[in-house]
Amino acid sequence: MHVQIVLFDGFDPLDVIAPFEVFHAGGTASGGGVEVALVSAEGPRDVVSGTGGLTLRATAALDPARGGLVVVPGASGPVGAESAAEAVGVGGAAPSTAEAADEDGAAPGVAAVVGVDGRAPETPAAGEGGAAPETAGANGVGEGAAGAGVEGEATIPVLLGRTLSTKLPALLAAAMADAGTTVACVCGGSLVLALAGLLEGRPATTHHLGLDLLDATGARAVRARVVDDGDLVTGAGVTSGLDLGLYLLEREVGPQVAHAVEGMFAYERRGTVWRPVGPAPTAF
Repeated sequence: MHVQIVLFDGFDPLDVIAPFEVFHAGGTASGGGVEVALVSAEGPRDVVSGTGGLTLRATAALDPARGGLVVVPGASGPVGAESAAEAVGVGGAAPSTAEAADEDGAAPGVAAVVGVDGRAPETPAAGEGGAAPETAGANGVGEGAAGAGVEGEATIPVLLGRTLSTKLPALLAAAMADAGTTVACVCGGSLVLALAGLLEGRPATTHHLGLDLLDATGARAVRARVVDDGDLVTGAGVTSGLDLGLYLLEREVGPQVAHAVEGMFAYERRGTVWRPVGPAPTAF
């Protein structure tokens, strides 16, 4: 099984590292049955996270036709006070990736928090190797932009919204349309898909502070640690990346391998995985 974990500017490191370690250990425990790579929409480059300028290297471009798993993390930064309506666009309608992408491959109809006319606020071009420009703030994102938090740090809704002006939404739409691919999200990663109009009507979860925003995009927000909707599996708060990774390892590779990785990490999965099967519960 091949796993592609997506990096974008301002990503949350724990959303990436937790599932990376789980899948890497799963590959060892299964004798090479799992391989994992860090990717970006733009291809190989250094990608600056939203936590203290920590930088990870994407070694390849996201390939939506590769099959296996595509894992989308959330962003890290100040939570911010943007309303759900501001984050999903005028009238609360999420931008649709069904519309044609622009000539740069970016999805149209970018959220209001991104900038004027659906464009991300202008920032200096990246340096060699895709590194963040020198004018970036301490967390590697531009200072002084609308939606800036403490000391010029871009807020999480702004960082998530900026992904819509990249090629990432179109690539994720293609991955979700591929029968051999399961898309998984950790924490705010589900909001990346939701803001792009890819989760309408589908059950999903995210960090508890983002559930209202997720619901406002037309997704069916579920307050659960992990939500399994077949080819879409989502996790809640940042540490749920461990639970999501272990669950997918069990589902896709086998329970004995997942159990062995749990033992190595001295960690047991939390909560019941929510799935849209069985009778709906009545009120207590």
